[in-house]
Amino acid sequence: MRRTLFVILIVLCTYTVAWAQPRLQQPEIYVGAQGGVLASMMQFSPKVAQSALHPYLGTNAGLVFRYAGHKYCALQLELNYMQRGWYETDTDYSRRLDYLELPFLTHIYFGKRYRGFINLGPQIGVMVHEEGKNEPAESKPQYLAVDRRFDWGIAAGIGFYARTVAGTWQIEARFNYSFGTVFDNRKADYFDNSNPMNLSLNFAYLWQIKGEK
Repeated sequence: MRRTLFVILIVLCTYTVAWAQPRLQQPEIYVGAQGGVLASMMQFSPKVAQSALHPYLGTNAGLVFRYAGHKYCALQLELNYMQRGWYETDTDYSRRLDYLELPFLTHIYFGKRYRGFINLGPQIGVMVHEEGKNEPAESKPQYLAVDRRFDWGIAAGIGFYARTVAGTWQIEARFNYSFGTVFDNRKADYFDNSNPMNLSLNFAYLWQIKGEK
């Protein structure tokens, strides 16, 4: 319940900031694609041997739609394919979890031709594939098939982009944290928490189809 209230509070705050800004005479609309690399881990309780120095490395790619109707603020929707997972330092076991993800972001930007920005908002997703590698002979709870494929959480990113006659070129560092668990966490279950989290570096190309350039 506290996690749900936290997400709702962030969403309300960010959208309030967006709608409080002066409106643009001509809204800006962008469409494009992005891709990059990500490093991910799992927040397990009880703990599983992992290290921030050896996260699971994957890739991600997706489509971007951005609508800027107010000065300094825009709304951004994405559809991404993400390769998450975790790596266990004591056994060399790794688990790949592939998601289709839909973030709903408030895009706060500064500047005109060259812009710095912050993205913040909730995300939902669904796991479409899972795959383990180097599974030891000894069976452990985290080697079982996942129980929950639906994912929800929050995303926060910071970056920079340049608006040119050839399109908009963007780079962003983003952190994603899932409030949903991949294994059941009832009293009778082994794990209390099993939440994915990842840090990604993304490059994007956007084409402005409407608005002042």
